[in-house]
Amino acid sequence: MKLTISLQVTLDGVAQANGGNNEEMDPGFTRGGWALPLNDGEAVQYILDTWRRPDAFLLGRKTYGLFETYWGARSDDGGFGEAISSRQKYVVSNTLDGPTWQGTTVLSGDVAVRVRELKAQAGGELLVVGSAALARWLLENELVDELNLVQFPVIVGDGERWLPQHGLDFALELTDTRVFPTGIVSLTYRVGGRPQYA
Repeated sequence: MKLTISLQVTLDGVAQANGGNNEEMDPGFTRGGWALPLNDGEAVQYILDTWRRPDAFLLGRKTYGLFETYWGARSDDGGFGEAISSRQKYVVSNTLDGPTWQGTTVLSGDVAVRVRELKAQAGGELLVVGSAALARWLLENELVDELNLVQFPVIVGDGERWLPQHGLDFALELTDTRVFPTGIVSLTYRVGGRPQYA
């Protein structure tokens, strides 16, 4: 199974609070909601199509809680809620017991081993959305096959960057690009090996 990370990010790499400020999820962060003013119909449809594509979702604990509250209540909306509610969800957590959102499996303990077991299944796609900390961890553990970055034309100057300041290096192969009317750019990369240096 291919593991894809799909994140909405700013030009300066922030992947935090794209939809709005949430004091519980992002205490002290006041620049949330940077994506909404720039969304257009084509970009939203592209992101929705991405959510409709995978066989399963892989989520971090915080993102899972937010999505369950918001999208789980909209499971028959014909959009994002239906896309994620109708698919298997794997949530990385050592604290979540007895999840109530249908189709949820908790991955705990040696998460790298559990993710490798999922990736070993034939065919399909496992999609990570929203979970910046999990995305960083998966990349550092060399578990990512594809990156799909939906980059918004804004610099917020603060917030959690999805890439660490220091970490492993990766060679990337650009496999697809899209430019949307408001300046949003989708960049899809295949992840593979180490880069070459001059």
